[in-house]
Amino acid sequence: METLGAERESAQIYPLQQILGISFFDGEVDEAIEWMLAQGGFLVAPSGTCFARLREDESYRRAILAADLAIADSGLMVLTWQLLRRRKIRRISGPKYLQQLLAKLKGERNTEIFWVLPSERAQQKLLAWSRREAFAIKVGNCLIAPHYGLEIEDRHFLALVEKRHPAHVLIAIGSGSQEKLGHFLTENLSYRPAIHCVGAALGFITGDQIAIPNWADRFYLGWLVRLFSQPRRFIPRLWSAHTLPWLIWKYGEKMPPLRRRIVS
Repeated sequence: METLGAERESAQIYPLQQILGISFFDGEVDEAIEWMLAQGGFLVAPSGTCFARLREDESYRRAILAADLAIADSGLMVLTWQLLRRRKIRRISGPKYLQQLLAKLKGERNTEIFWVLPSERAQQKLLAWSRREAFAIKVGNCLIAPHYGLEIEDRHFLALVEKRHPAHVLIAIGSGSQEKLGHFLTENLSYRPAIHCVGAALGFITGDQIAIPNWADRFYLGWLVRLFSQPRRFIPRLWSAHTLPWLIWKYGEKMPPLRRRIVS
């Protein structure tokens, strides 16, 4: 059976729950951060719109299964798991994880961080935030990601990370691409940094995305805030999450099978 890190001894110090073949971390956010700081590796935070991709995109599926730690960012997944399977799992939202991670790293001024961003605007927002927060960021440690295809093999980025040798790589591009990029790094780097795939969470903090109030995040309503802010953009994304309850009902702990492609 395909599982994410279920047999890795280092992950067993904290509880895990397997949902749709992914072994989700079931501890507190500070424990997840301490694990990443101590162990390094590759962290993912699948949103509710990501699970349908498990059946469609084989390289994404491989990346998710190769991750060292998965946090339960999706409020829809957490609620559906509780309703349909009568089991609770601690939710750690991407913004909450990132806020606490950055607060932890802010005081460690000698810690190198490499930032992967979706656009020039995102980089400018990050640098403006760094000045406001007195959080040191080197422009040379920022990369605006190209438009990746289905398979990702970015040798230029790999060489940059090897040269800079950061302790942390923070990947804040779209779901799907960021997990594949993180997987590519872990497979090819000569050392083991902590790689955090945080998607839009960085934009919520820096102002590149509309901020999600703490109350909305706490009550799993971040999606509603984003929907009202940019309905044309987010209605199609939210629609892609409508199969998640069915997937949990049908497959539970097991990884859904890949769809068979019909060759004409």
